[in-house]
Amino acid sequence: MKFSENWLREFVDPPVDRADLCQRLTMAGLEVENVEVLGSCVDGIVVAEIVGCEPHPNADKLRVCEVSIGSGNPVQIVCGAPNARNGLKAPLATIGAILPNGVTIRKAALRGVESSGMLCSAKELAIDADASGLMELPGDAPVGKPLAEYLGLPDAVIELKLTPNRPDCLGLRGLACDVGALFDITVKEPPARTVATASTAQREVQLDAGADCPRYLGRIIEGIDASKESPLWLAERLRRSGVRPISALVDVTQYVMLELGQPMHAYDADALSGKISVRRARPGEALKLLDGNEHKLDPECLVIADERQALGLAGIMGGYASRVIDTTRNVFLEAAHFAPAAIMGRARRFGLHTDASHRFERGVDAELPRLAIERATALLIAIAGGKPGPVVESVLPAYLPQRATVPLRRERLLRVLGMRVADAEVERILRALGMRVETVAGGWQVTPPSRRFDIEIEEDLIEEVARVHGYEHVPTRTPGGELRLGLRPEAHVAPQRLRVQLAARGYREAICYSFVARELLQRWSLADAAVALANPLSADLAVMRTALLPGLVEALKHNLNRQQERVRLFETGLVFTRVDGDELSQLPHLAGASCGRAAPESWATDKRELDFFDVKADVETALALAGHRSDVSFRRFAAPHLHPGRSAEILVGDKSVGAVGGLHPRLLKALDLDRDVYVFELDLAAVSTGRVPRAAPLSRFPSLRRDIAIVVPAEVSYAAVEACVRGALGRRLAEVVVFDQYLGANLGQGTKSLAMGLILQDDSRTLTDEDADASMAQALAALERECQARLRG
Repeated sequence: MKFSENWLREFVDPPVDRADLCQRLTMAGLEVENVEVLGSCVDGIVVAEIVGCEPHPNADKLRVCEVSIGSGNPVQIVCGAPNARNGLKAPLATIGAILPNGVTIRKAALRGVESSGMLCSAKELAIDADASGLMELPGDAPVGKPLAEYLGLPDAVIELKLTPNRPDCLGLRGLACDVGALFDITVKEPPARTVATASTAQREVQLDAGADCPRYLGRIIEGIDASKESPLWLAERLRRSGVRPISALVDVTQYVMLELGQPMHAYDADALSGKISVRRARPGEALKLLDGNEHKLDPECLVIADERQALGLAGIMGGYASRVIDTTRNVFLEAAHFAPAAIMGRARRFGLHTDASHRFERGVDAELPRLAIERATALLIAIAGGKPGPVVESVLPAYLPQRATVPLRRERLLRVLGMRVADAEVERILRALGMRVETVAGGWQVTPPSRRFDIEIEEDLIEEVARVHGYEHVPTRTPGGELRLGLRPEAHVAPQRLRVQLAARGYREAICYSFVARELLQRWSLADAAVALANPLSADLAVMRTALLPGLVEALKHNLNRQQERVRLFETGLVFTRVDGDELSQLPHLAGASCGRAAPESWATDKRELDFFDVKADVETALALAGHRSDVSFRRFAAPHLHPGRSAEILVGDKSVGAVGGLHPRLLKALDLDRDVYVFELDLAAVSTGRVPRAAPLSRFPSLRRDIAIVVPAEVSYAAVEACVRGALGRRLAEVVVFDQYLGANLGQGTKSLAMGLILQDDSRTLTDEDADASMAQALAALERECQARLRG
C-alpha cells in the first residue's frame, strides 16, 4: 500500500521525523518497503503563467516565453517543452534555485536569446516520473505562490508491505490508529457528518446472496456536473498513493477507499432499471466490464444487477454499460460489505486484480459502508454539486460478522513475552487500537473492533501488546530447564545408516514428489487407495503416492533418456493410502530401482547385465544392518507390476516387509522402457527394528569341509534346501555355501543339481572324519526326506 506522509500526518502527527516513523512502523509489523521523497528541493520555485509564447528565431524546437510570476514585469524564458503555450500555468525555477538533481539555475543565453529561469517538468522537480512536457498546473493556481506551499511539499510516498492479516491498514484511518497507539497520541477522525437529503430519488435494494453480501447501501445523487475536475489536493493525494486521477466521480470513490479502506462504486443512475439486487450469476450470463472485456459468468460469481441485467462483478469491477462518463448527471453510489469467501479467487479467474478485490478478499470492516457513503456524498457535492437522495440500506443481521470476546490472562502474557508489562500499559495499548477492555480477575476480557478480523485468540492479543510496546523491549534469555536426550533403542537402525549402506552398494539417493498423476498409479495398478488432492498444482500432481516405486522409476527413466546407461537409485519417504473410508494412512518406505550392468565398466569386471540376484543381495545387506540374517526369507510373489518369474516377497520371520523383483514386461512397455528394470520396496519401520548384536566366542578347534552335489525337483528352492540342512545338523554346521547349479537333459526333466559346501565345526573338540561322514549322512537323509533330493552320481 502506498500513501502520502503528509496525508497520514493530517490524521495523526507523531513528534518524530520520517526515518523514525518508518522504523517504528516496520518494527510494529507494518514493514516499510520503500520511501520516495517528493519535492525535497523546491525552494525558489513558484507558480508561473505563460503570457506570451513565440518561436525561437534560431531554433525550430525552442520557444521564447514571456512568463508572469505575479509581481514585477514578466521574465523571458527559453523553453523546449512541446506543451508550452499562452495561458499555461507551470512551475518556474527562478534564478538561484537549486533543482533536486543539484543543478543551480542561472541566467543564460540559449542560441543567442537570454533566458532568466527554467520552466520545469514534474520529473525535474522529483514530483513525478512524467518528463513529456511542462508540469501543467490548474487554471486557478495562484501565480507567484511558492510551489512547495501550493502542492503541499515536501512530501514522501511511503509504501508498506502488508501481510494478508492486516487489511485494516489498507486505509489511512486504520493505519493512523496503529500509529496513534505506537506513539500514544490522539488520532483525528475523518469528517463524518451526515449529509442532508435534498431529493426523494431512491432505488430499492434486495439481497439474494445471503452471507456473501449481508449489507448493501445505495444513494442516488441527482444533477451533478461530471465534467468537473478533481481539486488539486485530492488529485495529488491519489497520485501519491499510486492511483491515476480520472474524473471527479471516479476519484471521489478512490479517495474514500484510500482514506477509510472501504471500496465503493458509482453507477450512472439513468442506465439502471428498477431495483438493485445482489445475487449469484445465472448460467450462461455474460458481462462486459469497465476494462472493455466481456466475460462469461457462472453461478459461483457474485454480481450486482438491476431488473434487466448484471451491472458488475461484486467487489471486483463494475460493468461497462452502467459506467459514469462526462455527460452523466445522476449517479447511484454503492457501498457494501462482501464476505471474503465470496470474492476470494474470483478476480484471478478472469485475470483481474483490482484495489477493491484486494481489500474484500482480505476482509473489510462491515461497519464502514455508511461512513463511506456519507463521506463520498459530501466530497462529491462539494466538487460536482448535485442533490443527494436518502441512503437506502439493506442488511441481513444474522450474516454480519460478530466479534467475540477474547480473554487475555496476565500470567500468560508474562510467560509468552518473558517480561511483565504494566497493566495500565496493556490497557492503553488495547484501547488505543480500538478494542473494548474489561478488567477481570487474572487479566482482561477484550472485544476487538469490527475492522480487526485477525484478533481471534489470546496469542493475537499478546502479539498486539508486544508489537506496540516494542519488540526491542522483549528480553533475550537463554532457555532454561532440564533437557532430556531422546535415546533411540539400540536395536533400532536409523534411516541414515540404511542410506549409507545403499550408497556403498552403488546407489544414489533420489527425492521425488509425494504427488503423482493418477494415470501413472493406474499403470502400476496402485491407484485403488490413492488420496486425491482437493487443489492439485496440476493434473500430473493430482494424487498422493501409494508407493515410492512409480516416482522412482520415472526418475530412473529420466536418467536413461539422458545417456546414463547404468542407473541405481533409492529413496526413503512416506506413502499415503486411504483406509476404512476417509481415514488416511501414511507409512515410511524404502525403495530402490536399478538397471544396466551389474558393475561399473572396467577391464577387471564382468560385463554382464544386472539380474534379480544382484538386487536381492542389495536387500539382504540392508536387512543385515538390523541383524536380520537367518530370519530373512523370500517366497514366490505375484504382483501386477512385477515379473511373475523374477519376483519375491520378502519376509522377516513370518511378517511380510516388502517385495523385490523385475518389472513386468507389460509395465515396461507402458512406461516406454526398453530394458529390464529391477526394483524393491520395503516397509522402513519394519526393517529398521531388529535385534541387538551379541558377541560369541570363536571356536578354538579346526573346521572340516565336505562338498556334496544333489539332484532336487526344479521347484524346490535353495532356501528350502539350506533350511533343511541347517535343521538336520544344528550348531555343528558353521556355514553352508552353494557354488554351482546345473540344469541338463541328462538329469531328467523337472530337476536341477545343486553343489554345496558344508563347513562343520564344534566348540568343544576337533571333529574327525567319522564325525564329518556321520553329519553328511544325516544331512542327506534329511534332504531325501524333506526335499525329495538324491545324491548326484
